[in-house]
Amino acid sequence: MDENIRKQITETIEKHKKMLADFQESGIETVAGIAETITTALEQNGTVYLCGNGGSAADAQHIAGELVGRFSRERKALAAVALSTDTSIITSIANDYAYENVFARQVEALVREGDILWAFSTSGTSANIIAAVQSAKKKGALVIAFTGTTDSKLEQIADICFCADAESTARSQEIHQLAYHIICDLVEQSFANS
Repeated sequence: MDENIRKQITETIEKHKKMLADFQESGIETVAGIAETITTALEQNGTVYLCGNGGSAADAQHIAGELVGRFSRERKALAAVALSTDTSIITSIANDYAYENVFARQVEALVREGDILWAFSTSGTSANIIAAVQSAKKKGALVIAFTGTTDSKLEQIADICFCADAESTARSQEIHQLAYHIICDLVEQSFANS
């Protein structure tokens, strides 16, 4: 194997290990709090709405699939909707209003007090995510944020924020996936006999 390739792979793994250590040191309570918040909302007939762009849109869809379907054990279906999945809605809003409104308009239509908006933005500044969060807060929903930059605008306006701080979006998303898998597992445990 080329030594430069070996070095690049090793450096990437080492960065990932450091982020895992940071998560273990400072993120466990946040993740547990998020799982508890989601469980409480679902027990009270709330719905979890999720949004993100690009890879974060895929994460939103992944989580909705784990909650509506199952993560690792049998239980009742849990109410979750990824706002990035209906192309007719997204494209009509983007065309008739602006791309900045593609999630906020859906939040306006669907989200109710007692629901959760789970918003992903590794930069913490995505205009359409910020607009969705502002709309959700007006509706009385709780906002969970997953970011990759500390002290971002999204973190400042969210009720709970898990930040996997990294220069690389990919490194943040790797930690986000671990965190949301843990959250899905914890939430599912609460509904295991239902």
